[in-house]
Amino acid sequence: RHILCLLEALQSHITKDNYLKTSGEYKLAGVFLGGRSMGSRAAASVMCHIEPDVADDFVRGLICISYPLHHPKQQHKLRDEDLFRIKDPVLFVSGSADEMCEKNLLEKVAQKMQAPNKIHWIEKANHSMAVKGRSTNDVFKEINTQILFWIQEITEMDKK
Repeated sequence: RHILCLLEALQSHITKDNYLKTSGEYKLAGVFLGGRSMGSRAAASVMCHIEPDVADDFVRGLICISYPLHHPKQQHKLRDEDLFRIKDPVLFVSGSADEMCEKNLLEKVAQKMQAPNKIHWIEKANHSMAVKGRSTNDVFKEINTQILFWIQEITEMDKK
């Protein structure tokens, strides 16, 4: 049942994204999709299903915070299939102690991806981005700074 709800939600997002992209009512371009945990997985799936066209500049990149690459203690079952289909740039922001995204596994997946990608590790952060001895605001400030710098890098590449 939960999978059906997720699939319906994804289809709704895909339909909305395709509508926004092709509608004359809204002039959007250079959109960055993203999410945290399952939201980043859903955003990756949406990126794979947006209808391509010749000069597609609607979506510029994907931001994945705490991407759930695998279930805890199930590193042999990776959730990486959508990542290999993405062509636009991807930023991963993950905790180095994330029990759902082992550092070495994400780095191996990133090397195999066709999309340009970058990984920023939050030292000692778990899947919730909690770090013992650091405030939540401090961790979020680091995350936001990395995202803003990365978006700036991507948009500056477009100008060249």
